[in-house]
Amino acid sequence: MPRLAREKSNSEIYHVMLRGLDKRDIFLEKTDYQRFLKAIQKAKEKSAFDIYAYCLMTNHVHILIKSESEDVGDVLRRIAVSYAMYHNYKYGRIGHLFQNRFKSEPVGNDRQFLSVLRYIHQNPLKAGLVSNLASYPWSSYFEYIGSDEMNIVNTSFALNQFSSINSFINFIMDNNEDAYMEHEIRSVYSDKNLLEIISSISDINKMHEMNISNRNKELRKIRERTKASNRQLSRVLNIGRGILDRV
Repeated sequence: MPRLAREKSNSEIYHVMLRGLDKRDIFLEKTDYQRFLKAIQKAKEKSAFDIYAYCLMTNHVHILIKSESEDVGDVLRRIAVSYAMYHNYKYGRIGHLFQNRFKSEPVGNDRQFLSVLRYIHQNPLKAGLVSNLASYPWSSYFEYIGSDEMNIVNTSFALNQFSSINSFINFIMDNNEDAYMEHEIRSVYSDKNLLEIISSISDINKMHEMNISNRNKELRKIRERTKASNRQLSRVLNIGRGILDRV
């Protein structure tokens, strides 16, 4: 079956997502994140495009991008190929690193633009990786609050829509139901670290004393907050894998 053509954006702005093949982790060390950002910088030297937001997660990347002189797909491929060559050489692997066809959605107006920008920056919060966006080093949030030197992002377009930096921060931190190209985030923890996180969410010592309804409610909350695999949750919580699969 032929692929459907991507929906065009009248504004030339797109929210795009690059994913690791088979949900494979694409960033394993700090230097990997840094190298991906350098790939973006190098691509900007070769073609004219604007990035308004980005967030690098363990196995996927969100980018809010505008490219008028070149197809956005060509820009993304240039970045992805550069990083994949580095990654494969470093880790002694061959073949594709990213899913062949990146996901994209057009951004049609200022309201949607700001919502997508907020959604991208809130990814680490929703994944339970940090409790404060300023604690996550691999998103463009730092460029917006003035504490980063990468200079990858065009921040003025978004900031000009707010009366002050504080109003921008309040908007980004606002609770919301934004949902754009939702991606199941697979977080990776050591068993010890996962147990510590779960203990801050729920009283696991009392879980085996709960009735089935309350226990399942707690398990769903833990799964949603941690995004850990059922296999690891089963091991850490000492609960049957079949129970977790059914929940």
